[in-house]
Amino acid sequence: MKLLVTGAKGQLGRQITSIIENKKSQLGEIDKVYYDVELKGVGSKELDITKLDDVLKLIYDFKPGVIINCAAYTNVDKCETDRDNAFNVNALGARNLAAAAEKVGAKILHVSTDYVFDGTSSLPVNEYEIPHPQSVYGKTKLLGEEYVRESCRKYFIVRTSWLYGNYGKNFVYTIMNAAKDKGHLNVVNDQIGNPTNAEDLAYHILKIILTNQYGIYHCTGNGACSWYDFACKIIEYSKINCIVDYMSSDKLDRAAKRPAYSSLDNMMLRLTVGDEMRPWETALKDFINNIK
Repeated sequence: MKLLVTGAKGQLGRQITSIIENKKSQLGEIDKVYYDVELKGVGSKELDITKLDDVLKLIYDFKPGVIINCAAYTNVDKCETDRDNAFNVNALGARNLAAAAEKVGAKILHVSTDYVFDGTSSLPVNEYEIPHPQSVYGKTKLLGEEYVRESCRKYFIVRTSWLYGNYGKNFVYTIMNAAKDKGHLNVVNDQIGNPTNAEDLAYHILKIILTNQYGIYHCTGNGACSWYDFACKIIEYSKINCIVDYMSSDKLDRAAKRPAYSSLDNMMLRLTVGDEMRPWETALKDFINNIK
């Protein structure tokens, strides 16, 4: 199998390629098919997904059987003012990859976000709920989903949330570094979601793409919490001497509106390849123990 990973220099893309190269993750060994996979990982310098001609050339030359699209414009607040670029990467870039996949008969797995929902639910949101994004980031990611569905018959859309991992910037590293520097933190307690370990997500993505069970998947750590709860566990597990207090979101001057409740239900995962996503506390504790 030939596998193309876009956004391969980012947090999730690097985790996916790392698992393939090492042949295993914390959740277990990967399928034997990945022992012989021809892997090509590209970042934005190797491939600008917003340029259709460049995408088509690479796809025609490499002829992948599967494309995993991890590339995205993820600066949520900057999306509010840099709308053209957000639209170009999150919507048109996804369309270009899906259209190219269709040309060569490849599958495409496109990574999306909990921000496609408005946050007004009081229960974990499953895949049949209708999205209603409230930010430019969420709107462009939703349009990217729609373009993928329209442009390629063999598609998987995987929505995730509150991602952290070994590579790049994330909430866990931010809290640990700030706690060491300041000794006292204020974190919002009125936004609820699912912390997700990038290794757990990558492992499930590699399970999903081997199937023909196309459609939309939610794939997050099991269990929900607030950012405040998340921060408290980070401090507890890392054993950093720091006081964490809670505050409301309206105390933060942010350009983009965040969903107040964006906990996702991994229903499609449970009913197809199986939901082995760990409880968020377990996955977080293992992550912190490993990096320490």
